[in-house]
Amino acid sequence: MKLDRASAPTLDARGLRVALVAARFNDVIVGQMLASARAAWARLQGDDAALTVHHVPGAFELPFACRKLALAGDCDAIVALGCIIRGDTPHFDYVAGECARGLMHAGLETGVPVIFGVLTVENEAQAQERADPSRMNKGGEALEAAVEMAILARDSRE
Repeated sequence: MKLDRASAPTLDARGLRVALVAARFNDVIVGQMLASARAAWARLQGDDAALTVHHVPGAFELPFACRKLALAGDCDAIVALGCIIRGDTPHFDYVAGECARGLMHAGLETGVPVIFGVLTVENEAQAQERADPSRMNKGGEALEAAVEMAILARDSRE
């Protein structure tokens, strides 16, 4: 399913502060997503100094880091980037479920938008397709969602 871009607002990242939190596990995939998020930030005219990048060991650690960053008050939005590939054990289900739940909780608890930029896929080919900036570009999409939500949060406070 593709997001309907016709109804999406024009995005402008100027004046916003965004944190990217990237898991090191599956770093080739996450690295592509991180590069795509940075490219989207530049395309949306975000200030280089207002985009911070933080690394954590894996997807399971993303919620903790995102919550801590949100509580620090230095970000208008946070993007969690990771990749969880299904294996032969139920480990995938626990990590993916708790990561999603924790990220949602971090955003709701703190009032800072926390964007779920975590791929949950069956295999590496699916991960490559979603991370590739010329195909699905999920890193860029996650950054765009962060900017849109940061604007919404800012405008609702005014």
